[in-house]
Amino acid sequence: MAPAGAFSDAGAGDEEIPDHELIEACQSGDTRAFETLVTRHRGKVYAMVQNMIKNEADAWDLSQEVFLKVWKALPKFEARAKFSTWLYRITHNVVYDWLRKRKIDSAGELDDSVLSEADIAAGSRTSPSMTARPDQALVNSELGQRINAALATLNAEHRETILLREVQGFDYKEIAKVMDCSLGTVMSRLYYARKKLQALLGDEKGKN
Repeated sequence: MAPAGAFSDAGAGDEEIPDHELIEACQSGDTRAFETLVTRHRGKVYAMVQNMIKNEADAWDLSQEVFLKVWKALPKFEARAKFSTWLYRITHNVVYDWLRKRKIDSAGELDDSVLSEADIAAGSRTSPSMTARPDQALVNSELGQRINAALATLNAEHRETILLREVQGFDYKEIAKVMDCSLGTVMSRLYYARKKLQALLGDEKGKN
């Protein structure tokens, strides 16, 4: 493992350090390495949370909570696991804990209607770099608004599945690990979500 403080003098080249080296340094107590890891991944994590709950302030707080849990759990992270999958599994748990609590607190008021009329890339301004995220192409586009409105009609599980696949680029096995479900469930959710989106977008196109 890298010694503690191995990246304490890192500067402009931080973005080129592989995740696994940063993780090894974090596991040795290097907080600067962790800051680099957070900077690298926080934009996508925030976007994923925001896409799920459509609440900017809460999405920021939950993203902070994700990385707090990541820091606490990193000593147990094993290199054979894929970091992005592990990270999004933690993100998944944080979001669903929040959704369950919000449903209880609001006596059932939280439903898919809360998730409408928000841009799929609403969190882009908090991204740590100028590099466009995978969903950046949807920003301010008519198609993006239509897709966004269609996504809002999906339940949380179907929305998360389609976002992980089509926006984050995860494969079926990675999605199954993140969502703690079977491959069959992932395939079923993707099939349902895609069919519903196609139907909604097709209906919308037919109106124009």
